[in-house]
Amino acid sequence: MENEETLIIRNVNKSYKLDNKETFQALHNISVSFKKGELVSIVGESGSGKSTLMNLIGGLDSDFTGQIIADGMDLGKLSDKELDKYRKDKVGFVFQSFNLISHLSILDNVTLALTLSNVGEKEKIARATKMLQLVGLESQLKKKPTQLSGGQKQRVAIARALINNPDIIIADEPTGALDTTTSMQILKILKEIADSGKLVIMVTHSEKVASISSRVVEISDGRITNDTPNKNYKKGESFNLNVEEEKKEENKKELKQNLSLWSAVRLSFHNMWASKVKNFLMAFGVAIGIGSLIVMLCFSSGIVDFINSTMTSYSDPTIVTLSKSATMEEIASFTEDDISQIVETINNEANLTDYTLSQEDISYGFQVATITPMFSASINYDFDNSGIAEYDENETLSLIYLYTTPPYYSDSTIVEGNLCSSDIPEDADYDAEIMLTPAIYNFFGEENPVGKIVELKITYNGSIISRFAKISGIVDTSVMSGFPVLYINYDAFEEIYNSQTEVASLSPLQPNTLYIQTPSKEIADAINAFVRATDDPIFEGISGSIEESLANMFTNLTNTIGSALIVISAISLLVSAIMILVVMYMSVTERTKEIGVLKSIGARKKDIRRIFSSESFLVGLLSGICGLVFAGILLIVVYILLTSLVGFAPLSFRWYYPFIALGVSIVISVLSGLYPASKAARLDPVESLRRE
Repeated sequence: MENEETLIIRNVNKSYKLDNKETFQALHNISVSFKKGELVSIVGESGSGKSTLMNLIGGLDSDFTGQIIADGMDLGKLSDKELDKYRKDKVGFVFQSFNLISHLSILDNVTLALTLSNVGEKEKIARATKMLQLVGLESQLKKKPTQLSGGQKQRVAIARALINNPDIIIADEPTGALDTTTSMQILKILKEIADSGKLVIMVTHSEKVASISSRVVEISDGRITNDTPNKNYKKGESFNLNVEEEKKEENKKELKQNLSLWSAVRLSFHNMWASKVKNFLMAFGVAIGIGSLIVMLCFSSGIVDFINSTMTSYSDPTIVTLSKSATMEEIASFTEDDISQIVETINNEANLTDYTLSQEDISYGFQVATITPMFSASINYDFDNSGIAEYDENETLSLIYLYTTPPYYSDSTIVEGNLCSSDIPEDADYDAEIMLTPAIYNFFGEENPVGKIVELKITYNGSIISRFAKISGIVDTSVMSGFPVLYINYDAFEEIYNSQTEVASLSPLQPNTLYIQTPSKEIADAINAFVRATDDPIFEGISGSIEESLANMFTNLTNTIGSALIVISAISLLVSAIMILVVMYMSVTERTKEIGVLKSIGARKKDIRRIFSSESFLVGLLSGICGLVFAGILLIVVYILLTSLVGFAPLSFRWYYPFIALGVSIVISVLSGLYPASKAARLDPVESLRRE
């Protein structure tokens, strides 16, 4: 009866396309059926079509015409996923060349099919140990295939074929690589398997193998020429597979899962460990790029932090600075009407929450570069014994900038001395107090300039204001500290300036800088944002302080340099990504036969992709970790070098940099591994198994 037959083949034809575009027909109208418990030998010369027929029966090749019905399933109508499941659940392969995976232990080779089914670790080991005991290898569990004899390897292959309790065992030349004694031992095992109720089909050209079979099917030139039962075949002691227990397990097959991500990662780790030197060198190459990226990020943020901290040391984030720039023709200034209009416009249009600006919140300032033709400033520093300068053209220093002291300067900003004051004692032999930048040390030699009285000369539109001024302090809070810059109290400057108006016909001093004191940084930021964005004419030509402008310039320059360095690191990472792609691609080529083995035991395309993608992930993770170590060492070296050479190291580490580095490393590795993983998944199982 047909329903007693495990495998039915009807009118099967199989053709191959040759390189010259011709077609070769390997099988011609093959019709045959097999039952459970048979030990069938398919015999024929090389090229007769027996291996092609076995590939079709085993679901390795589905490109045929006709019908192959296994356990009620028409293989020609199954999808790729259904064929994968068929190979995993219904078929077990025993190959002539064993096809064991060399870097896995004997136990792991046998459990591989269970790993693809996501069987639990304890159950997996128990079932594999049982199968290895049945084939007499219970003492060899931890060995690698290279440590076994040919007969032992074939026993492992048989145990692997049986592990998922398949209905059909296909043995392709199972004794072809074995001596006579070992061959008979393997054939005895296969006979016992058949006698236990499995269908065992052996592909062979050996008459001795055929003689122990229950049936011999001869094939020649792709046609079955003879199908003869062996009348002398007697069932002997069956292989103790605990069939009843296995049948219960068989009913659960529909509940089996596929290869899990965790199992794929574990399997990938085994694969990587087998080539640990190659993988470590690849990871180290990527780590250089990752480490460089972290160093560049730290360097870029370090310089920005340095500039910001410098800005913070001489400014107040709650104060808004509005300045009118001096041109070659005039020094623009704010009138009282301008200030009133600015206050009104900010209150009406800046949308300041719960805050109203008043003129009492504004203090005045004056700042100008002295290189404009209409304005210059200088001091004479040729001191006499009393510490007061006597005019000497050779001891006159031109100042490049004049500032009135901003309201946010405090004693903490002074390197030596004190802030300049507008309160001058009546009996003082000077008219004002001034502060100078540290650049002034270059002109005073070894003398401490603090407390000295210098002659201050200011020229404006051809009129000269000359006063004696006391140096009250040295201020080092500006990005201009390397240049000779003068600071003076606005009220004092206004007083000495206006004292000359009647003589020099100068207009009274008007501020060209406004300092708006706000209650919080958020309000200050809101006003700054409004001033930058508005097109109201009253704000035309208004900018922030010179320090702010310079700081922004340096910050932009630093960001540009940092971006350039990161681009260089990105190029290094791109090279690393190409390296990973090449190495992974070569790995696929080297492991083609291993991929064929995985597919023969039911691995889906998705499983193959997952295994190789997991390897890419592990390479990325290892590269990221190595990159962090490399970056740590490099940062220490850079810190020591910069500190010894320039006195400080502009490096700033952010807590999230390691996560960025790990993320970048993993992403580029996984992306680089996509193509090799996809190529591995697309490999033809038949061609893969033929690869030497």
